[in-house]
Amino acid sequence: MTEPNHSSRTQSLTGESDSNGGAEISLLDIVNFLQGSWKKLAIAAVVGAVLGFSNWYFLGSYNAELVLNNNGGTDLVGWRLLQKTLPSLADQIIEESKVPQGQESLYRTLSNADWWQKNALATYGMSKADTKDLASTAGLESAGTSIVSITLTAGGSTRVKAIDNARGAKNFLLQGASYLAIKSLFSAQESQLMSVDADIAKKINNTQVELGYQQERLKSLEALAKRFPGEQRTVSQVVDPKDSGAKYMPISTQIIAANTDINGSKESLERLKDAQAQMAILRTWVKQASPLMNGESYDGIALTKKLLEQESQLRATLNSSDPKSLAFVDGLRSTLLANDVRFSKGFEMNTAPTASKKGMIKTTAGGLAGAFFLMLLVLLGQRVWRTVKSGGAK
Repeated sequence: MTEPNHSSRTQSLTGESDSNGGAEISLLDIVNFLQGSWKKLAIAAVVGAVLGFSNWYFLGSYNAELVLNNNGGTDLVGWRLLQKTLPSLADQIIEESKVPQGQESLYRTLSNADWWQKNALATYGMSKADTKDLASTAGLESAGTSIVSITLTAGGSTRVKAIDNARGAKNFLLQGASYLAIKSLFSAQESQLMSVDADIAKKINNTQVELGYQQERLKSLEALAKRFPGEQRTVSQVVDPKDSGAKYMPISTQIIAANTDINGSKESLERLKDAQAQMAILRTWVKQASPLMNGESYDGIALTKKLLEQESQLRATLNSSDPKSLAFVDGLRSTLLANDVRFSKGFEMNTAPTASKKGMIKTTAGGLAGAFFLMLLVLLGQRVWRTVKSGGAK
């Protein structure tokens, strides 16, 4: 019995032959294939790299980055709320065809909630890693949730377009956030008119009824004092006039207590009437401000300035010598000014936005790899086809 040839075993990559008679690819075949095709593969890789670079250079988009320093403009909870509500506002502006001219594409991008999660990123005062390294105190926790700045990233076909889109996103952020704050304030005022006004009227009626009973009680006590003039002693003991034992107190003490109750009811009634007068001023304000809130613009910063002008007109109709009549407009002006400062000064852009075209290495490497493997598949296909043809000819 003869030994098998040792060289035949080293020629095959697996050391075995196909049971159907088909020869497997040997290591030598692979080496020969690469020696004969490396130039084609190298040329394909170079061409692919050039095509990838050209695609990046001529068709690649620029990305602009804009940083807004947070000077009290928002906090963690407020920012999370804005990330959820601003896309809906952008979509509403698109549906109502109130998009600023030339920014339709940008507003469609801003209406996507994922854009705000990926392209509007907040930088916090302390990262999670810093918090773990330091002691966990209330001061450190508050620093970890404070927002230092907000970075907006926008793309564009050219450097100028990318920067314009970044500025447009910034303007929408500030104007839209200001509008949402004003809208929330106005909705609260409308709700106050519907609920508080009716509640005040109810309290006024109840207080007037109670005041009538208190006055009748005082008349009865004064009549008793005339009938029993000798019972004019006073005591220093403090007793609730509504308590069951108060009726055994000296009549003079009961009269004092009854007068005190009447004075308290009158004071409450005056306060309620003042509040009712404030509701009347609020009703006038809501009526005057409604056309502005339902206007043609969602620019909250410009809207705030118009509302301040409307507040000045309302103030001119009130009695300037009566502090109570000015209480509502004073509070309103304070709120509007705080909103104006919050969104006009609370977010500060210290540096101009920068734009760059990223992804050159990734795009070039992708073109190189794609062309290389495509050429490899073509060459392998040609070799297999030649093998099949030669087998068929035999």
